[in-house]
Amino acid sequence: MVVAVSGGADSVALLDFLATGSGLGLRLVVAHVNHGLRGAEADDDERFVRGLAERYGLPMATTSADVRALSRQRRLSLEEAGREARYAFFEEVAGQYGAARIALAHHRDDQAETVLMRLIRGAGVDGLSGMRPRSGDGRYVRPLLSVTRRAIVGYLRKKGLAWQEDASNRDQRFLRNRVRHELLPLLASYNPAIAERLAATAESLAADGELLERLTAERYAVCRDCAGEGLAVPLLRREPDGIRLRLYRRAIAAVKGDLRRLSHRHLQAIDRLVLAARSNGALALPDGVRITRCYDALTVTVGDSGEDYGYELLVEGPGSYRLPGGWNLTVTVGKAPASWEGAALDTAWFDPVAVPFPWLVRTFRPGDRIRPFGMTGEKKVKDLLIDLKIPPLERRSLPLVFAGGVLAWVCGIRRGAVGEVAPGSDRVVVAVCSRER
Repeated sequence: MVVAVSGGADSVALLDFLATGSGLGLRLVVAHVNHGLRGAEADDDERFVRGLAERYGLPMATTSADVRALSRQRRLSLEEAGREARYAFFEEVAGQYGAARIALAHHRDDQAETVLMRLIRGAGVDGLSGMRPRSGDGRYVRPLLSVTRRAIVGYLRKKGLAWQEDASNRDQRFLRNRVRHELLPLLASYNPAIAERLAATAESLAADGELLERLTAERYAVCRDCAGEGLAVPLLRREPDGIRLRLYRRAIAAVKGDLRRLSHRHLQAIDRLVLAARSNGALALPDGVRITRCYDALTVTVGDSGEDYGYELLVEGPGSYRLPGGWNLTVTVGKAPASWEGAALDTAWFDPVAVPFPWLVRTFRPGDRIRPFGMTGEKKVKDLLIDLKIPPLERRSLPLVFAGGVLAWVCGIRRGAVGEVAPGSDRVVVAVCSRER
């Protein structure tokens, strides 16, 4: 087990308890991060923690982090940047030593502060449930979460253990410090047990949150099954408001990996997109997240989802051709199926005389028209794609095959009347165009 030790009272008590008093026979590794914010004081903390590790006969891993630079680079507060640096290092140490758990020294007063900070910033059930004794995957544990700071200090004094005082814990520029030294004492004048009550409230909300998450997971699977790569808009509309917002959060987390910088305002914007009468629309959210509604599907992408795939490619004859946007075109000479009934949409058969090489393969342009196979008259490709509810993002990279200046096939969508062959015909050109998902 990796034990995160800063040198403060909380982490010193945690280390002593795990090393001498838990009776669990744990193999411990001490992990310490020098944040590079307090100069000589931070170096003193590192030396102190190293002395603790030696006293208990434990291996120690330490690192120095440029938290200010990380804060600027990722547009985070110093507190958030420090947390990212610590957790990344703890994971690195756990991997190095094969540790299954990482122990953190958060206690009940930390929990009360966390709940108040999230309330001030704005949070729902999940945020106000605070920290958990064990993370969802069991990776992180907080053995002292139900213990008060006062009890921790009493434990250290009883055992004659020293600890380091971090002067930055008094710096009123940090929200947590203002909550700790100003807001909590004020609230205690109304209820002396305020920290205990806030921790109990967090525990109650956490239980509610777990129930809602199980329900959300079930509904998410149903909405996904009915919409392929996205969420089914008709099913989303049937869900209660609270579940809908949770479904949006889950969809974003599944693609992005986290919910950082996602606010309630963003969730409300997504909800308006889902409930709108218009069948198409898009939203740009922080960190390159894009929410797109196309007819009955709501999709989440990260990055430049608006990339222009415009291209032209000459196909001189049979072979395999890799196209932008994840498309693959394979051209062979073969035989037509005995019947067109049930024929795959990603395959087209052409008369090699009526549809001679070279072919021009390119993306859609305004004004493109096709005379569809089995129909009389021409149709605008744009109207065809709209009628078939092809998502706008997919239209940008959709390959079109031209022969002699005539549109012979909108790949995977509709083939033209040019080059028609009869079922069972021998020696026809077989084209297969599919997209990697």
